[in-house]
Amino acid sequence: MHFRHEWKHEISPGDLYALRARLSAVLDTDSHAVNGRYSVHSLYFDTSSDRALYEKINGFSHREKFRLRYYNHTPSPILLEKKLKQNNLCGKLQAPLSIEEAQALLNGTLSSAPDNPLLDELLRKRAWEGLCPKTAVLYTREAFLFAPGNVRVTLDYGLRTASSWREFLEPNSLSFPVPEAPAILEVKWDEFLPSLIRDLVQTPGTRTSAFSKYAACHIYR
Repeated sequence: MHFRHEWKHEISPGDLYALRARLSAVLDTDSHAVNGRYSVHSLYFDTSSDRALYEKINGFSHREKFRLRYYNHTPSPILLEKKLKQNNLCGKLQAPLSIEEAQALLNGTLSSAPDNPLLDELLRKRAWEGLCPKTAVLYTREAFLFAPGNVRVTLDYGLRTASSWREFLEPNSLSFPVPEAPAILEVKWDEFLPSLIRDLVQTPGTRTSAFSKYAACHIYR
């Protein structure tokens, strides 16, 4: 497991425009991008008591959460991801799923996956801990890359959700905007953050944020 540092800030619309201009002039764009941006579709899993949600809200220093994800309104490929937080570091494990595997997972008809350890772990935790699909989270992302420090800077905005997760694999299913959701600046890096990036992402008046897209969308499910 490779852990990285992470900053997260809530930003204003004006900050979003200024950051976009500065970052695009200096950094490379992410390969997922189409015309500089791409859509993100995520489906989060949680227990019946919403353990992952409350661990996030209460700021637990060690926590994990599972989600399905695909990009640009195209559920192929579909990624199963496990995100981990340890103190101020974050890590992620990924495994690709076929559309048939993802549908079987959501239908509850998949009981084991010996050839896919991450999926098999989720299935075990579904049986033992009651992990199940909970909340759909959709948004637009602009991502920028800088090789020194393995830096990734993202601008996320246009947060949307759905009243049900059951149509998650249908990319054009009904969703609606989350009121007053801020735009989010995230910066992730390995061992060091270059001074160039520190200067580029400076936004006066902002501070480190604990904003959670999952938590913001959860209340509408």
